Parts: sequence; structure tokens; C-alpha cells
Amino acid sequence: MNFELTEERQMLQDTLRRYLSDKYTTAKRNDILASDAGMSADIWGELADLGVLGALFTEDQGGFGGAGFDLAVVFEELGRAGVVEPFLDSALMGGRLLAMAGRDDMVESVIAGTLQLAVAHGEPGGRYDLDHVTTIAQGGKLTGRKAVVMNAEAADHLIVSARDADEIALFLVDKDAPGLVVQGYPLLAGGRAAEVTLEGTPGDALNIGLAAIEDVTALAIVAQTAETLGAMETATALTKDYLGTRKQFGRPIGTFQALAHRMADLLIELEQARSAVINAAGYLETDARDLTLSASKNLIGRVGRLVAEEAIQMHGGIAMTQEYELAHIAKRIVMADHRFGDTDYHLERFIALSVA
Repeated sequence: MNFELTEERQMLQDTLRRYLSDKYTTAKRNDILASDAGMSADIWGELADLGVLGALFTEDQGGFGGAGFDLAVVFEELGRAGVVEPFLDSALMGGRLLAMAGRDDMVESVIAGTLQLAVAHGEPGGRYDLDHVTTIAQGGKLTGRKAVVMNAEAADHLIVSARDADEIALFLVDKDAPGLVVQGYPLLAGGRAAEVTLEGTPGDALNIGLAAIEDVTALAIVAQTAETLGAMETATALTKDYLGTRKQFGRPIGTFQALAHRMADLLIELEQARSAVINAAGYLETDARDLTLSASKNLIGRVGRLVAEEAIQMHGGIAMTQEYELAHIAKRIVMADHRFGDTDYHLERFIALSVA
């Protein structure tokens, strides 16, 4: 089987890597993290102009990609650079839900980079269960509470899940809708989220429900695993460089056998992680999707924790300073395991799906 990228995907990867290498420095990211918005509108617009957002959608939806490997290419580079802008939540999840709902005009705005979205589905006590929805929809009015809604403060519209006659349905809510309260806060891994309260808030029915949420979550898991892979590659590269330059007893510490063996173990685990991402992307459109995604998410979570811990330990105290690249990257790797199901959740899910 040929695992090499197509010419179009290779060009996209090269373009995105060059841009982020030039523009997305550690100092730039720290400035973004310190801002009230928690994201850069300039970076978002420029990446949209480069066609990055279009790669997240199929041709029928107005894009030029949308397949598992397209998502993997984009999000691996975003993870490699530690990008904190909400491409996963706003563009991929929000945009693809609008595409499923047939809102083509809004999807065009998402691809152009002029429309920000937030997906308000998770609720307090819901953990990772997608069918845990207690928000109620009555007569087009929504009442309930949503937790950890990514990009809610910057969003022009929120896509909110609610129970309507015992069925989970999705509604489009304007950011200025009456009864909508958004309480934002910064996240450890970068970006911002919010607790969202709805009190009789009007919503426009999108005529899609739980199946759409499950499909877009599958896309998000592929993107999340690829993003984490990119972050792990950066953490490993930083550690390798550090071991080659930091000297002790007159020679680089990377020449000491104990550290060399630990570094070799990281490189082996990194290759396993890459195989898991390829597997997840390749099976995205098949009947084995859910089983494969759980296997991949579990492995990425376990390897990610190992890479983050080993990278920090081999760096020493410098790894904990905000001015050094690894500090942010390690946080991203560890916190990624807590989105869309952690290692324990996906191990149990894999077992359940295997015996079903």
C-alpha cells in the first residue's frame, strides 16, 4: 500500500508548514494567548486565503478536500506549530454541520474565513456520551446549559443541541440572541472556551440530529489525533536538538547511553502514533470507522502522555518555561487526551465494539 501523499496534499503540507514556520513563532503565540480573544483574526484570514479551510470540505460542499487524509495533513501541521486558533471546532465541526444541514451560503463564509462558529453540545455531567442532552427545545426556544464550548465568545453563531420531542436536534443560535449568556475563560492548552446558558433562547432548526453529531465527532477525532501527532513530532525534535547541544562532562548529553535509549524509544512510539493516524484517516468512510477511531485515539493518548513526560524530563527545568516552545506543546499533547474521549473511554468502547 502506498502511504505517500498525493501531489495536491504534499503542496498543501509544504505551503502550510512554510507559512507557520515563518509567522507562528513562540513569541507570536504567547501574544495571542495573552490577548482577550485568545486567537488571531489575521492568522485565521491568511490561512483561509491559503486555502487551508477549503481543504476541510468536499467539492460538493464548496471545498477541495474533506477526506480523512486531507484533515490529517492540515491538522498535523497545525499541531506541529502549536496553533491555538479554533480550526477544529469552528471550521471543521461547525462548518461540516452546516454543510450537512444544507446551509451552503454559510459554508461559503466559513471557507472564506469570514464566519466564526461554536458547537455547543457537551453538558455538565455528560462526560463523553454524545446522547447526553438535557437542554430542552420547545416551540423553537432553547433552555439549558452547555459546558466547555470552544470559541463561544468569538462565534457569530452557536450550533446548539437540544431535545425536541425526545429526539436530539441541532439549532442555529445567533450570538446576540435573547436569553443567551456566555461566560468565557482561557484554556490550559491555549484558546478560549465558555459556559453557555440558554433561557428561552430562540434557535433556528437545522433539521439534523444525533447522527450528524456522531459523524462530525468522527471527523474531529481524526483531526485531533493528527494534531497531537504533529505536536509530538515537535516535542521529539526539540528534545533531540537539546540532547545534541546540552553538554555535560565535556560532551553532548545525548551521547550518554541511558538518554540515547530513551530517545530511541520515543522515536519508535512516534512511528506507532503515525501508523494510528494513517489508520484512522483511511477508515473514516468505512463500516469499521468507530472501532478504528477508538483504537487510534487510545494509542495516541498513551503515546502522547509518554512523549510529553519524557520530553520534559530530558529537558529539565527549561521545559517548564513559557518562553520555550516545549512548554506549550507538552500541554497541548496532554490535554488532547481529554477531548472526544480519553484513553480509558476509548479502550472500553473498542472492547464493546469488538464483541458487538
